[in-house]
Formats: sequence, C-alpha cells, structure tokens
Amino acid sequence: MTEILLIRHGETDWNVEKRLQGHTDIDLNREGVRQVAALGRALLNEPLDAIFSSDLKRAFGTAQGIAIPRGMHIQLDKGLRERCFGAFEGLIHPDIKARFPEDYAAWQRRDIDARYPQGEFHAETLREFSTRAIAAITALASGYRKVAVVTHGGVLDSVYRRANNMGYEHPRDFDVLNASINRVIWDGTKFQILKWADVAHLSHAALDESDNLA
Repeated sequence: MTEILLIRHGETDWNVEKRLQGHTDIDLNREGVRQVAALGRALLNEPLDAIFSSDLKRAFGTAQGIAIPRGMHIQLDKGLRERCFGAFEGLIHPDIKARFPEDYAAWQRRDIDARYPQGEFHAETLREFSTRAIAAITALASGYRKVAVVTHGGVLDSVYRRANNMGYEHPRDFDVLNASINRVIWDGTKFQILKWADVAHLSHAALDESDNLA
C-alpha cells in the first residue's frame, strides 16, 4: 500500500479573481508563496520516498517548498495537470456564461462528455480528464510507501469522488483548498481517504513565521 500526500498548489491571483486556470501557466502570488513556506515546514520531518508534481508553475513552485528544505528531487508529470478548459481559461463565470451560454450550461450540469470550445489549448472532457488524472496518480504511486503529489483542484476532486464512489453529476460538497494536505491510501485497487483538506499548517501564526523568514 502507498500513502499519498495529495497537495493542491498554493494560491494564485487567478484563484483570488476566480478565473479558470486549467492548463494556463499561472504562478503563485505572494500569499501562495507564504502558504508554500508553511507547508514545507509542516512536512519537513515527514518520511517521503518521492515527490511528484504537475509541471505547471503553480504546482512546481509548491513542490519546491517541500523538496528544497529536504534536499529532494521533484519528478514532474504532465498527467498531474489540471483539466484543460479550452476557451474558458482566463475567464470568470459571468464572462463564460455570456460568451458560451450552451457550453456553460453543460459545465454547470456537470456533463461528463461535454467538450468546450478550443482556446489556446484543446479542451478535455471531464471523462477524459478524470481518467488521465487517476491513471497518472496510480501509476506513479506504485512501488513506494509514502509519496507527496502536488497537483490541482480538479485532480483532488477526481480522487475524492473515486474514493467515495461519488459520480461526477453530484455537486461538489467537500473542500478542495489551496496548499492543503490530503492523506490518501492507494492499495493497488482503490483509494481510501485518511484525512482531507488539512490546512492546520496555514494558521495565522504559521504564515506570520513565513514573513519573518522572508
């Protein structure tokens, strides 16, 4: 069995603005950098066999906060990227609804096979994305006892749903938080959640300490 520390990247400006990021390569903002420093300290003494990360900057920058203090290497995997939303990327909800009303409606009803208009990148359906994300995590976890996987909100969503046998038509009623630690067991067949959405390390005291170290 492999214990996976499934970690969502730290905050970005687009998170604050509620702009859809997808494959658009947005970096961490100041708050995200503070969160990453606190995350790195919280995990400093955690035994890890490997650290994996999406290759997008917001995830890789978060993984660096864990790896650098420990002197560990980060293994990048494009399979850990967020879902690609095509022309939706860079937009906020009201803009998407105004420009693409039918596609927006499909998104809101969680149509698993809907493909949104192409933008800079070719959009993935929810089915394609979830299959890709789960396959990436299960492949890289094999052969390790404990790993950290730094990724994106949509990937966390997919793992949570798989662990709880929850269909994608069900609205999200669980937290997917920036710089959160989500502890999951993979036994080669199924996921089991040990602890979800842990952000105790992001207390005001921990973040204030990050400023003192800057």
